[in-house]
Amino acid sequence: MVLRRLGTTLRPLTVTFRPAGVRSQWLQGVAISPMPRRAAAPDGHHCCVERIPIDAGLLPAIREAALAGSTPPVRPRTVIGESWHRVRRHGVDPEQGRPVPLISPEEVEHRRHSSPLAELLPQLRGGLRDAADAVRHLIAVTDADGRVLWREGSHGVRRSADRLGFEVGASWTEELVGTNGIGLALVERRPVQVHSAEHFVRSHHAWTCAAAPLHDPRDGRLLGVLNVSGPAPAFNPATLALVTAVAKVAEAELRARHWESVDRLRAVAAPMLARLPGRALAVDRDGWTAAVTGMAPVSRVVLPRDVRPGPAWLPSLGPCTLEPLPDGWLVRIEEGRPRDAPGRLVLDLRRPRGWTVTVSGAAGEWSHELSPRHAELLYVLARHPAGRTAAELAADLFGDPTRTVTVRAELSRIRRTLAGVLGHRPYRFADGLEVLLRIPPHPADLLPGSTAPAVLAARRGLPVGRGGVP
Repeated sequence: MVLRRLGTTLRPLTVTFRPAGVRSQWLQGVAISPMPRRAAAPDGHHCCVERIPIDAGLLPAIREAALAGSTPPVRPRTVIGESWHRVRRHGVDPEQGRPVPLISPEEVEHRRHSSPLAELLPQLRGGLRDAADAVRHLIAVTDADGRVLWREGSHGVRRSADRLGFEVGASWTEELVGTNGIGLALVERRPVQVHSAEHFVRSHHAWTCAAAPLHDPRDGRLLGVLNVSGPAPAFNPATLALVTAVAKVAEAELRARHWESVDRLRAVAAPMLARLPGRALAVDRDGWTAAVTGMAPVSRVVLPRDVRPGPAWLPSLGPCTLEPLPDGWLVRIEEGRPRDAPGRLVLDLRRPRGWTVTVSGAAGEWSHELSPRHAELLYVLARHPAGRTAAELAADLFGDPTRTVTVRAELSRIRRTLAGVLGHRPYRFADGLEVLLRIPPHPADLLPGSTAPAVLAARRGLPVGRGGVP
């Protein structure tokens, strides 16, 4: 039997920004060091701070020109221009927006209690409250659907936000309220700032927003957005760095709590596994391995979305039996039973987020939510049934055929999840597998936020080459 201690060392962040007039103890134990303008996240998406390089006085003229289809005095930032384009197709009124629907107080409470972010509120508030009060800003935390679950600020700024419909229970996605910090962070999956007339709706121009997505470190799932909004004259270019740092500290806290729970599971499961014959492993509810016996250690087993006790088929292990454990599962691999090859794969990219891959066959069905990079990879492979080399995939995803090391690393990760589904030399879906690709009705809605050349070409509606991506 092998016991697995899986974890990462948490490094403290250091913060040098302090708004004028705010006491130095506004954020204890957290610091921000200077960050590169656009650094790539592990999945290849940009994650760090991006400054606003345009004179704020030009923003209204830039927006008016974009709405009129004329030449602006200066091009808007790419991320803003792309957002405006998406919002116009959603039919948002650029002058008044549209009514923001609210969910019931009971639904708000249900979402609060179901969200892992609820236990992080002390960290989020402690990192931002003093600084936000000092510059008359409003702190908001949303869920992954953009619904405002928590909001905090002075009475005056809350009242101003209420007039815009920016209140608890409201959804602040792009398709409902136009370009804004929360909606843009949901699409881009990285920290963003939206200042004054960069907002699509004119009634929002008096505001500035800095927002950072909050991810679950266990599986990369988007949990919500941390947002700081306030009057545009109070704009401080360091606010985005502050929000980004507090979000990273909150994610680190989630990570530390996760490994503590894995340790507790290991203490329960290890004696049990020591008595079992054959191959078995104990995993937590998210599939992270606490202990194994009779087999080489694996870091994680991706479980079905609707996991339940009894027989199951897992792409990485084949036929198994799942038995409940406290805060986890005992996975017993069935010996002597042939691994049934999957017959069908459905890649569903129709939504603006929450993309999934579903694999089915004689042994059952299994579904998994994809990261943005893995969604891009599988999209390209679905468009190329004959396969792609590492260099071709690097050009498809990064516009640089020399980035083969990054491509191979991503494919290694996804093959751990989709073993038996993906082949190599060249990289492709397995022979005999029926692949169904579901994409949005409008090409421009494909994987919003992606900068992969293959995706950008597909959004422009370029014809697909023989068996492949445009």
